[in-house]
Amino acid sequence: MTTLTKAPAGTGDRCTRRGAGVVRNLLLLSAGLVLLVLVILASVMFGSRATSVAEVLDVLSGSADPYVATVVESRYPRTVLGVLAGLCLAVAGALMQGVSRNPLAEPGLLGINTGAAAGVVTATAFLGATSATEAVWWALPGALLAGLLVHLIGSAGGGTSLVRLVLAGAVLSAVLTAFIQAVTLSRPQVFDSYRYWVVGALGGRDFDVFTAVLPFALAGLAVAALLASGLNALALGDESATSLGANPALLRGGGLLAATLLAAAATAAVGPIAFVGLAVPHVVRALVGVDFRLQFAFCAIAGPILLLLADIVGRVLLRPQELMVGVVTAFLGAPALLLAVRRMKGAS
Repeated sequence: MTTLTKAPAGTGDRCTRRGAGVVRNLLLLSAGLVLLVLVILASVMFGSRATSVAEVLDVLSGSADPYVATVVESRYPRTVLGVLAGLCLAVAGALMQGVSRNPLAEPGLLGINTGAAAGVVTATAFLGATSATEAVWWALPGALLAGLLVHLIGSAGGGTSLVRLVLAGAVLSAVLTAFIQAVTLSRPQVFDSYRYWVVGALGGRDFDVFTAVLPFALAGLAVAALLASGLNALALGDESATSLGANPALLRGGGLLAATLLAAAATAAVGPIAFVGLAVPHVVRALVGVDFRLQFAFCAIAGPILLLLADIVGRVLLRPQELMVGVVTAFLGAPALLLAVRRMKGAS
C-alpha cells in the first residue's frame, strides 16, 4: 500500500512566490536592457548638433554625409566610456556597501579619487603628460596605490575595520589634496589641464583610454562575481557567515580589492564622478532586494543608464556649450543622498 506524504503547509505558497519573483526579476532585467539600448542610441544621437535615427543608421551603413559621419562617430568613445564607467562605479558602490554593511559607503572612502588626481597632477607637472590617454596611465596607478595604502593602513594590527579604513582614506586624501594644491597653485599650466579632468567628463577621450582601463575593470568584475554568494552570507553577520562556511576577512579583502580595481578604472578613464556609486545601489536594492548576485547584475545596467542620461542632459541643456557629466551627477546624486539619510533615520 502506497502512503502519501502531505507537503508542509505553505510550501506551495513559497514556490509560487519564488516563481513570481523570478518572473518579476526577468521582466525588470529585460526592461533595463531595453532602456540601456535606447539610452546608448540617444547618446549617439544627441549633442551640440542633434542627429536623427535615420542619420545614425546611415552612418552605420556607411552612406552618410561625411560631416554627419564625423559628428556621430565622435560620440562613440564617450558612449562606450559612459557604459564602462557607470558599470564600474555602480558595482564598486554595491561592493563597498556590502563589505561594510553601511548603506552610505561608496568608493571615494578609499581615497581612490584623490590618488588618481595626484597621479594626473604628477604626470602633468613633472613628466610632460598632456593628453587624456597619457593621463590615464598615471591616474590608474595613482588610484590603485591609494587604495592599496588605505587597505594596508586600515588592516594594520590584524583584521579590517571600516572605521580605520575611513580614517586612513581621510588622512591619505588630506595629504594628497595638499600635494595637489601645492603643485597646481605653483604651476598654472598644470591647473588648466587638471581642472578639466577633476570635474569628471566623458568627452575628449578616445578608444585608447577604454582599452587601457578595460583589463582592470574586467578583473574587478570577475572578483565581484566570485564574491557575490559570500557577500550574501556576510550580510547576516560575521558569525553567521562563518557558520555557513564563508571567511569574513577574505570576503572583505576581496571585496575591497574588486571595488578598488573598478573605481580606479572608472576614475582614471573619466575623472572622479560623484554619487553614481552611492545612488545606484540604493535604487537597485529597492527593486531586487538584498541578493548581491542580482544587485551586481542590475547595477551593471543601471549605472550606465544613469551616467549616460546625465551626459546627455549635460550636452543638450546648454547647447552648443556642454555641462560636464560630473556636475550633472552631483545635482542628481545630492537628492538621492538626502533620501537615503531620511530612510536610515526612519528605519532606526
